[in-house]
Amino acid sequence: MHAGRPPQRVHPARTNAPAQRPGPRRPSTLLGTECKSLAFCRVVLDMAGGLGQVVAREMGAPKNQDGLSVREYVGYALGDTASCFFFWTFNIFLTYYYVDVWGIPAAAVSVMMLVVRFFDAVNDPLMGVIADRTKTRWGKFRPFLLWMAIPYGLCGYAIFANPAVGDAGRLPYAYITYTLMLVAYTAINVPYNALLGVLSPSAATRTVASGYRFAGANAGGLLVSLFVRPLVKELGGDDEMAGFQQTMAVFAVASILFFWACFANTEERVTPPPAQRSEVRGELVELVRNRPWIVLLFAAVFSTTFIVMRAGSTLFYFKYVVGDDGTPVLLFLDQSTLFLSSGMLCQVLGNLVLTRVADRIDKRKAATFLTLTTAVCFALFFVLPADNFPLLLAFNAVGMLCMGPTSALVFAMYGDVADYGEWKFGRRSTALVYSASLFSLKTGSMLAGALLPVFLDAFGFVRGADQNETAALGIVLAFSLVPGLFALLKAWALWAFPLDAAKVVQIERELRERREAPTVAA
Repeated sequence: MHAGRPPQRVHPARTNAPAQRPGPRRPSTLLGTECKSLAFCRVVLDMAGGLGQVVAREMGAPKNQDGLSVREYVGYALGDTASCFFFWTFNIFLTYYYVDVWGIPAAAVSVMMLVVRFFDAVNDPLMGVIADRTKTRWGKFRPFLLWMAIPYGLCGYAIFANPAVGDAGRLPYAYITYTLMLVAYTAINVPYNALLGVLSPSAATRTVASGYRFAGANAGGLLVSLFVRPLVKELGGDDEMAGFQQTMAVFAVASILFFWACFANTEERVTPPPAQRSEVRGELVELVRNRPWIVLLFAAVFSTTFIVMRAGSTLFYFKYVVGDDGTPVLLFLDQSTLFLSSGMLCQVLGNLVLTRVADRIDKRKAATFLTLTTAVCFALFFVLPADNFPLLLAFNAVGMLCMGPTSALVFAMYGDVADYGEWKFGRRSTALVYSASLFSLKTGSMLAGALLPVFLDAFGFVRGADQNETAALGIVLAFSLVPGLFALLKAWALWAFPLDAAKVVQIERELRERREAPTVAA
């Protein structure tokens, strides 16, 4: 349909100024910076509390004997809020920070994303095995929220700490800090993901908990998309590097506190069968024989790829195609920030709707339909006029509204897969099953994190300069058709998922009967 991009895509008059190099840091006292950081921490906590109250009021506990208290639902959700303070920061800002702020070549960033994430991917099943064999008075999975919160916050901050390593030292520093962060992310998020599978034996309750979780995740993403750019300007002034450094210090503290709150307000209720024997080789063999797990693994990889590709290309699209120069268009929000934050808000609303109808839907069919809608909305950005900002907002709102509940549904399906493994093979490996969710996050992030710099480099992107037709086309493709294609692949994988609603109910009923039956000695 398009032999080339139309001239209005580039808006040279609005993008011809070279990108500003970080200048000297504006004079400010340490006390002034700390006051701003403390004020923002208060804003984060107030907003999180307000969102928790809204979620608690709107979502309600499921009407069954296994329903959890609202406090526990919200407490569990705070764990993903903590995780997403850095997850969404990396998705939206990390490639931009490395390439456009810190000045690392795009091709080098692409290689780094592949190398580091490939190495890190093997950690997920290993962490699943460790978590499944952990025994403490707090359970198997909750203790890691307590133990790993501080290392997680420190490693996330270190990526943006900007030490005086010189131009030659930036790439090695990026390799080291990015690797450490992913290890910390694995150590806290594999147990956190597995915790969903043991909060309740009820699939309906787990679906509600997953809805709360993703409301919390999207709240974290909303705070990131809403406040990172304004905070970088406020705390750093003309020094964008310093702005990122101080902003990430605030989010690091908030993530630590939220993980501890998750630990304090949750409880593990599902345990492996009493006669289950731990055998790593047997569990791994059963895992690869678990067809629902394999199908869901592909669906989750495709899901993370299109989400990260879309989020990571947003700033490039608005800066170099739309022509966003940072001028506020609504209150303190520029076009990029308004686009990102409104999309995150739509994800939260989508999760609220999901949990209202969680007991009455087939997760597989609902997730497939919603993903197809998201794929169409994202792909249409290839033909939407870049200068029609209200139209861009509208299509993004529909796509993100459908994407929010889809992610929650997919993660709830991992609980069904864990039940299927216990029902089929007589052994429950909750953390190992849920390690696939984190493996998919990292694999999808690896693909998208490598693809985006490849598109920038292959199509001739020039940092801080006018982009020609070819370079603008590469940015538009990375923002529209490529995410749309991966969303379509996700919909295909979800449709192939073999556990429908009737099968899930059957498995849940038979497992309940097994657990309630008296133990018979062999």
